[in-house]
Amino acid sequence: MKVGIIGGTGGIGQGMALRLSQDHSVYIGSRIEEKAQAACELCGYALKVLGLPFDLLPTTNQGVVDESEIVVFSIPAENLERTIEGLTGLEGKTVISLMNPMIRTDYFKYNPPEDGSAALKLQKLLPDSKVVAAFNNIPAGKWQQLSEPLDYSVCVCSDFDDAKKRVMELVNSVSELKALDAGPLAVSPYIEAITPLVINIARFSKMRDVGVYFR
Repeated sequence: MKVGIIGGTGGIGQGMALRLSQDHSVYIGSRIEEKAQAACELCGYALKVLGLPFDLLPTTNQGVVDESEIVVFSIPAENLERTIEGLTGLEGKTVISLMNPMIRTDYFKYNPPEDGSAALKLQKLLPDSKVVAAFNNIPAGKWQQLSEPLDYSVCVCSDFDDAKKRVMELVNSVSELKALDAGPLAVSPYIEAITPLVINIARFSKMRDVGVYFR
């Protein structure tokens, strides 16, 4: 598959690129193409040192849309509208939201938009795209630990069965991840809310890489 990551220069974006590019063509996107180029070189070097195959290309966020079959939004939820404003050609695309809007006080708290979730807001902003919520609850640092397997459960929800199936296939192609059909996009608030919960558990219980398993 051709997968593009908007916000691909961030920690999660680069981690996804490291994992996905071993079996798929991955476009790392950024508002500034030079940043995407630097991220690509860094990821490529890490994979080359480990002797792993990869297919990585740098581009702009618009380039991600133009070149990819599946577009991933790996950005802070508060930047969503500003990011979408400058993009064209998302109609008909499968679009993955892994955004988890939250705020931090003395603990982390889920902070959804009025639409109900970041994924539902994205679908409202992109009515002609097929939005899928996925990859929400994987610990950020775990993506880049290439010597360790990713073996978490990944909840996937969407109002489009074809897009959901495709994304579940993508999830199952990564390490030992297991995709689970969580139903329509209306379920996305519950999926997104898991992330601040597991962060709080990790913080207060002094644990690392807390994730979700459904067995």
